[in-house]
Amino acid sequence: MDAGIPGNDAGDGKGPMELFDALGFRWDRAAIPAGVPVHSVERACFRFHKMLAEFVWDAGVVEGNTLTFPEVMTLLDGVTVSGRKIADQAQILNLIVASRRLLSLVRGRRFALDKATAMAIHALFAPTEAPESGAPLLRRTFDEGLACLMRDVPSPFERAMAFFMFGALQQFFFDGNKRTSRFMMNGVLMANGIDAISVPAASAQEFNEKMVQFHLTKDATETMAFLVACHPDAERIHALRGSAAGASDGDGESDRSAPK
Repeated sequence: MDAGIPGNDAGDGKGPMELFDALGFRWDRAAIPAGVPVHSVERACFRFHKMLAEFVWDAGVVEGNTLTFPEVMTLLDGVTVSGRKIADQAQILNLIVASRRLLSLVRGRRFALDKATAMAIHALFAPTEAPESGAPLLRRTFDEGLACLMRDVPSPFERAMAFFMFGALQQFFFDGNKRTSRFMMNGVLMANGIDAISVPAASAQEFNEKMVQFHLTKDATETMAFLVACHPDAERIHALRGSAAGASDGDGESDRSAPK
């Protein structure tokens, strides 16, 4: 049962330009849906757990991993897969461990959108990398960007996607940036009772192409729209947005009961 619908009203910051400058990219904030179905945290975690194999497989395909869905299921059962590269199996196993760790953090109300959590998640993907990798300038960029996100983006849905784009663009680690940022995005969503987003394996090429364009243009509007379309409640989000737009275009008065 839905607990409510969060909005993406502007925060008390100094304006979008400061936010965009701190993050290093921009997006059309008006294009982000204001109405997103919210459930209990337990419900969001239950769905993530139920779909764990799909989430892991999807994430692997996005990274170019060649293991099939049945092989991912085999690894989830604790059985190794013969005839496959050790590196591919290790990557899937790391994704499984990270997924379970994320689920544990959210269920235990211990997930936070902060540097310590990002580093802990990343360590599961790159256990041999130094925990303070990255130049001081990058660490300052992380701190300043995160502060602006927390201050100026009150909607957890928008904030989660913006953090993913932020981490993917700025490359705070030597490797595993997209994986770490996607896990952090889903942690924010589930911690706020919103279902996690997974890029379907069939859409991996389209997603990667959009990420290339994002890196070139520093405009995240299209990629964020793509992520919205990947959300399991995408059809309902679209319907809610259409209803809200119709109410606003009605008799010159907006429907005050419309989701925000």
